Amino acid sequence: MNTLHIYLNHLDYNYQSIRRRLNPETALIAVVKAAAYGSETLPMAKRLEQLGVSSLAVAYAQEGETLRKGGIKIPILVFYPQPEGLEIILANELEPCLYSEAIFKKFSQLLDQNNKMHYPVHIKYNTGLNRVGFPPEKVSWVLEQLENQRVELKSVYSHLAAAEAQNNTLLNQQQIESFLRLRTQHLTILKTQPIFHLLNSSGVFNYPEYQFDAVRCGIGLHGFANRPEWDQELKSVVELTSKISQIHHVKKGGFVGYDHGWEAAQDTVIATLPIGHADGIGRHFGNHKANVLLHQSWVPIVGNICMDMLMIDVTGVPCKEGDEVSFFGGKQSAAEFAQKGGTISYEVLTGIGSRVKRIVHS
Repeated sequence: MNTLHIYLNHLDYNYQSIRRRLNPETALIAVVKAAAYGSETLPMAKRLEQLGVSSLAVAYAQEGETLRKGGIKIPILVFYPQPEGLEIILANELEPCLYSEAIFKKFSQLLDQNNKMHYPVHIKYNTGLNRVGFPPEKVSWVLEQLENQRVELKSVYSHLAAAEAQNNTLLNQQQIESFLRLRTQHLTILKTQPIFHLLNSSGVFNYPEYQFDAVRCGIGLHGFANRPEWDQELKSVVELTSKISQIHHVKKGGFVGYDHGWEAAQDTVIATLPIGHADGIGRHFGNHKANVLLHQSWVPIVGNICMDMLMIDVTGVPCKEGDEVSFFGGKQSAAEFAQKGGTISYEVLTGIGSRVKRIVHS
């Protein structure tokens, strides 16, 4: 019915493509949060482990627990640990990224209670994205806490707000300068030297001179770098397909979909697909905004997309019930499809619902 095909050989290709852009000594932290960007967590994580990434990264502790239970052995960073997830982190030997006084103190208390020493942690600074992270003016407080032998600092990092910007923005430059100052302060004061990382997938393409000791790649490994010319160097790891459930012949003046969403200007052939906004194809893709591929022909989505179904105009395209239709991942990228609905590839990929069958191709 509906299938998300996952091509691990494309993941291999993207890894090697990104790896060629890095210095030999630069580590690659592979981000597999949100079910590996909507694909399938464990097959992706295991392949990345085989490829030789230095570590994996997730958003929350429960995601890291899933990886450990699935047999992943390499270090796993937890980007945004929440208080209720700290015990999961400890139980599964995950590495928290500490970003506030509150979370630092809570984790330190937990280490005390469990008599843990030299536990690996990472420090996140907010240099301008204003999402999470210690403000740079808190660096002295952070450095004081790091004297506690309960923790061992593995890395210091931040995140550019507009890494994919066409031009070097003032904000990006300010963030880079702030991070360079933080780097100097840590290297000057700390007895042990952590690694430093600033760049995400887009940053690897746009700011290679600031790759420091490591980079964090998520969407890039899945085939997107947030600019068309960069995307051409990568391959989409997933392809979303569906199959025609029924074909209708609609007379001129007839309507298709809820609320009479679309009116036929001529006699029209309509095909129904068993996929809707509950599966990740939002209503904003309806009414001729997005096209899908049927037998090498681009056909538009017509009418309002339903929860479980949507309709396409197949007039003039020979087809039958059961024929396959491709949404993205073949001749149309998820980024191109997303743009037609006024969104981005991240949202489309991570929004693919659990009803859609995942098939992993090695």
